[in-house]
Amino acid sequence: MLFHFRKYYGINTSENFAVKLSNFIKVNLVDQLNKTNTLAKKSTTNTSFFSTDASFDALYPEAISLLAHRHWTPLLVAKKAAAYLAADKGAKILDIGSGVGKFCLAAAFYQPAAQYFGIEQRENLVSYAKGAQQKLQIDNVTFTAGNFTELKFSAYNHFYFYNSFYENLVGTQRIDDDIAYSRELYDLYRFTLYRQLEKMPFGTKLVTFQVLGDDWPEGYHVVNSDMDNLLNFLVKI
Repeated sequence: MLFHFRKYYGINTSENFAVKLSNFIKVNLVDQLNKTNTLAKKSTTNTSFFSTDASFDALYPEAISLLAHRHWTPLLVAKKAAAYLAADKGAKILDIGSGVGKFCLAAAFYQPAAQYFGIEQRENLVSYAKGAQQKLQIDNVTFTAGNFTELKFSAYNHFYFYNSFYENLVGTQRIDDDIAYSRELYDLYRFTLYRQLEKMPFGTKLVTFQVLGDDWPEGYHVVNSDMDNLLNFLVKI
């Protein structure tokens, strides 16, 4: 066993083996301790925010956190959605209309082997999302300010959609008055989303929350539903 250990680490048998071995152990032990301490600190920091929705929403200014009950994804929903969407290691998951980033950040915490991307047209909300990301020290999330219609869905594997188009309809509770709203935009966004999803390959997964009805994009089928059918898990087959 001693021969194999020495050969693997390239230690010359003509050198002082005891000294080389001692130095090797010290250097690697310190490195491992540093990594362990860093991970432990990160885990402690993150976990405290994911204990309840109220704890997570406290990452944002009060005016933003007050919108959570209607506009930001609950932690339980994010956990269930991420478990389904991130089943494949390294999957790239897009949140369409990511708001302040709650889904992406929570999903990245629960399923860290995947990569998450949030697209949001309100730059101030993207700023809040990035601020929360920095506090949580989560690095497998990317937030972009822009309109989802400008994206190529082929760059992603799976998708999450919390009915971000709904506020275009008359009588709905909107996040703010900083962007244009209209029935025409609602129809345009819906049409664009459906056409983009239809172009995706078989096996593409989609999770929808608060999307009523069963008018799914062509080829997508519900494989599971939860929360009184408000949370739906689909796959293209």
